[in-house]
Amino acid sequence: MGKHFEYTTLAYRYTARFPKATYVGTQVNFWVLANILLVTIIHFILTMVSEVYNLKIAPQFSTLLLISVILGVLYGISLGLVGYYVEKRILQGQSLGKLILLKALISFGLLLGILAILRYVLFEPLIAPPLNIDKPLREEVREGMFWLMAVYYFFMNIVISFVNQINRKYGPGILLPLLMGRYRNPREEIRPVLFMDLKSSTTTAEKLGHLKYSAFIRDCFSDINAILYRFQAQVYQYVGDEIVVTWPEKEAVRNHNCIAFYFACKKQFRQRQDYYLSSYGFLPMFKAGAHTGKITAVEIGEVKRDIAYHGDTLNTAARIQSVCNDYDKIFLISEDLMNILGTHQKMSVQPIGRVLLKGKSSEIGIYAVDWHETT
Repeated sequence: MGKHFEYTTLAYRYTARFPKATYVGTQVNFWVLANILLVTIIHFILTMVSEVYNLKIAPQFSTLLLISVILGVLYGISLGLVGYYVEKRILQGQSLGKLILLKALISFGLLLGILAILRYVLFEPLIAPPLNIDKPLREEVREGMFWLMAVYYFFMNIVISFVNQINRKYGPGILLPLLMGRYRNPREEIRPVLFMDLKSSTTTAEKLGHLKYSAFIRDCFSDINAILYRFQAQVYQYVGDEIVVTWPEKEAVRNHNCIAFYFACKKQFRQRQDYYLSSYGFLPMFKAGAHTGKITAVEIGEVKRDIAYHGDTLNTAARIQSVCNDYDKIFLISEDLMNILGTHQKMSVQPIGRVLLKGKSSEIGIYAVDWHETT
């Protein structure tokens, strides 16, 4: 369990600090493995043909392995850099279907270009000698090898697109635990949970109308998502105009991420105020409540699979957020969370007192917090 958390945490940290390197590194690792699989299949086929027909056509596996790794790194860096900039610069804001289709076509076109260079330019001077091919191959053989690799790489390109979409859905470091069945049975975790809900949502929806209001919520969540990695925050779910964010406990405490994240969202909205004012007439304002404690994580669903969190911690965090208006505060946290966070030079704390939340049998200590960037 601990190793899983450490792996996921490190994946989030690395992605936050080096997004481009993470994207390219994923591509490199995938294409190296894909090439190793391809040359392994080719090696066994050539070995069987050599044995059956008593021919010396099977090169050393170590040579094939080295070539596959070199080509995998070449493919990974080329496709990774192109895919990253295409997604971030050219196709940003496009629909998911169009994004997947265009990226697949661009990637496959690049792969065909690389294969053509290998076929017509680099094969005889660089690849043929290590494979003990001492005479030029017939054009039919070259063409057959070209289309064999093209078909193989086409389907591998679909697989890596699928992997990228899974990473986008669940976040960095989650795919491997899912494949290993980490969440097939309920697993207990300690996680701080933050509920952020749009203030005056009913009034806002009436002013904007339902279509423009939906666009407003989309833009709000997009701006929130833009700073998630910086604070190691993980989105659990979106519910209407509410977003639920969680952290592993160590990541929440580190640099007071679970507090600083909320105020970074406010700053993000302020920096985009010209857009919001011109498009909608006002800035978004979210109220928030945070709590920490034990939750249960489990993979659920057959038609639509997801990882669900259960437990009183989520209910308590939601109830804390719901009383923000009662105390005219925008961010309230529980005493339990305050105890593990401690003080910070940028954070000011105001005790609210012990409050009996709706549906709870005992009172809970609550604090209002603020964050001062200039301190």
